[in-house]
Amino acid sequence: MPSPDKKSFLLRIDPQLWAEIERLAAAELRSANAQVEYLLRDALQARSIKVRAAKPAGGRKA
Repeated sequence: MPSPDKKSFLLRIDPQLWAEIERLAAAELRSANAQVEYLLRDALQARSIKVRAAKPAGGRKA
């Protein structure tokens, strides 16, 4: 089930690239979706672009 605080979008990706993302995700105990997000954050960080950390899911406001 998608997280309500996350943006969803359609991504067309080469099947061989997706297979490698799934393989890497399994090796790092992540879902493929979490692996894509991790790789995107890593790529931005490598370019000195800071992205705020995501808020934990399920948090309640007082």
